[in-house]
Amino acid sequence: MSLVPTIDISDPSTTSLEQVDAACRDHGFFFLEGHGLDDLMAEMWEQTEDFFDSPTSILEGCRRTGESPFGYNDRELTKQKRDAKEVFDFGSSDEGRATALNKWPGAMPEFQAKMEEFHQVMGDLALYTMGLLHDVLDLSPEAAKIMTGSPNRSAVRLNHYPVGDPVPEGQRQGLAGLGATALGDHTDPGVITLLLQDSIGGLQARTRKGDWIDVEPQPGTIVVNLGDVMQVWTNDQYMAAVHRVATMTTDRRFSIPLFFSPVRGARIEPLSELCDGPAHYRPFPWRQFMAARNSDNVQDGGTADTQISDYLI
Repeated sequence: MSLVPTIDISDPSTTSLEQVDAACRDHGFFFLEGHGLDDLMAEMWEQTEDFFDSPTSILEGCRRTGESPFGYNDRELTKQKRDAKEVFDFGSSDEGRATALNKWPGAMPEFQAKMEEFHQVMGDLALYTMGLLHDVLDLSPEAAKIMTGSPNRSAVRLNHYPVGDPVPEGQRQGLAGLGATALGDHTDPGVITLLLQDSIGGLQARTRKGDWIDVEPQPGTIVVNLGDVMQVWTNDQYMAAVHRVATMTTDRRFSIPLFFSPVRGARIEPLSELCDGPAHYRPFPWRQFMAARNSDNVQDGGTADTQISDYLI
């Protein structure tokens, strides 16, 4: 049996829910099938490839700035090492601040509409997936209201992992060096991540024992991995998924995550009904934690990246 289970969300079984629970306690990854989103997924792959194959002028017109976390970037850092990838980030069209900060390529007339549709659909799927996890954990209605997130506060990212350095050679002076992998080992800061990955492979997860396993592409599925907030809420019963992406050597790779984030003003701390003993973490504001993680991604401050371990009691 695969260490990364698949759950048919159109008809989940007791066995599949038990397998998801075991995976969440070990490495934090599982697959969703039965979602009915095959056509939308195919359209997203087409739009994503077209975007990253656009002329430099279009990409530069969407480049991220210090004022906005959204747009195009080919110089992101993970734990002070530069990733071998390009990204494009955007937020919900129903969230005022995100709408103002989103940067869209004007030369691609269908791109914005398709991205906004995907954001809405994946936000709804994230809420449904959280409901499954509530059932797995047998949460009370009161705890379930806390263990949730907001589609409007969540962001979608398009990832392109090329073969080689994404930054042209003449522009690399003064930049951090590339890491040993295309994307260094890390956890996502939010609640859960829903990920589309293509058929190339390279995504790897670390088990609780410290072994690395492949999260091999499964046609038609959507990958789910747990974020830091889930580990805190469950008081370390569930694992924030430590993952990385291997360096591309022969074929480029695309992936599309939605990072499902807590609600506005959320205060993150272990849920009392999931604590067998003392709480492992002191409370912290989600906004503060996310701001620190965003800062770590765009510049090397000379110190270790912010982690939930900083809030351990």
